[in-house]
Amino acid sequence: MFHSLSRYTTESVTAGHPDKVCDQISDAILDACLAQDPKSRVAVEVAGSHGMLFIGGEVTTSAKVDYEAIARKVYRDIGYTEELEVIGRVAYQSADIALGVDTQGAGDQGIMYGYASHETPEYLPKGVVLSHKLAKKLEDLRTSGTLKWLRPDGKTQVTIGEGGKVLTALTSTQHSEDVSQEEIRAQLIEKLFKPVLGDITGVEILVNPTGRFVLGGFAADAGLTGRKIMVDTYGGLMPHGGGAFSGKDATKVDRSAAYMCRFVAKNLVANGYAKEAIVSVAYAIGRVEPVMIEAFDQDGKDLTDIVKKNFDFRPQAIIEKLGLRKPVFQKTASYGHFGYADRSWEEIIKI
Repeated sequence: MFHSLSRYTTESVTAGHPDKVCDQISDAILDACLAQDPKSRVAVEVAGSHGMLFIGGEVTTSAKVDYEAIARKVYRDIGYTEELEVIGRVAYQSADIALGVDTQGAGDQGIMYGYASHETPEYLPKGVVLSHKLAKKLEDLRTSGTLKWLRPDGKTQVTIGEGGKVLTALTSTQHSEDVSQEEIRAQLIEKLFKPVLGDITGVEILVNPTGRFVLGGFAADAGLTGRKIMVDTYGGLMPHGGGAFSGKDATKVDRSAAYMCRFVAKNLVANGYAKEAIVSVAYAIGRVEPVMIEAFDQDGKDLTDIVKKNFDFRPQAIIEKLGLRKPVFQKTASYGHFGYADRSWEEIIKI
């Protein structure tokens, strides 16, 4: 088994976490470009820290986009009210990179991985699913007004033991000044942990282990696009090629090929070829055909021939198969990119 450790831990963060704020702004800018020009090429990075936000990167697009306005709107929509100084430095894509992409080659070199497991309905490890569910529920409790003292920044973590038993569940959540840690813990046990985990008998519950979390977001910590790549994927349980997703259009195989690898792995499991499947692909910048495709099941059985026969990993073929010219990316920037039925790379097909 790929993650046959007797114990493992995964984490997630809320949409208000500084890194995730940056991811969402990057993807909101991407979506705005794609909405006007579906062939936009976008590589936008965002960094935020203590009242300042920097937007940098490269684009090739006919879209007219107000980067600063998008950034401020995303920030406000998440729930932050502080003023931001926004600095933009977005240039046109390097002509040297464009040479390869213009011929439908890969926008960069690199290795991408995809994984799926029969363990949950989401085809993901239980710990990955639960940590995201806790983080999303934490945000829902805030945005619905159920717990008025909650603030946008937060993290969750789950430790899974043998037989899939939850051993430890943790949340660190930003909160207002006027609430005690005792109330925070009691309310979150009833409204967060029990609804998501069910029976919590024997589960160690940790809430704000430092004892206080009033200052959050960019007021407390810097944020950066692409710094939560394990939260975005498989919780650190699987290999990762190192390339982040947010702010990149689908000519960047860091994103599109990783989505394709997930699509293939999920369909290998769904079609009975494996209980767990891992798929990897590698590219050379400007080259159309991948330099490597590999796939294996949980026992090490080679599934590569099945994959090559049924799936096309050329960058343009991936874009067309998964419909990646559409402005669908901002919603992927929180709570993981995988496991949600409304995303094209999660579709189950017959192999």
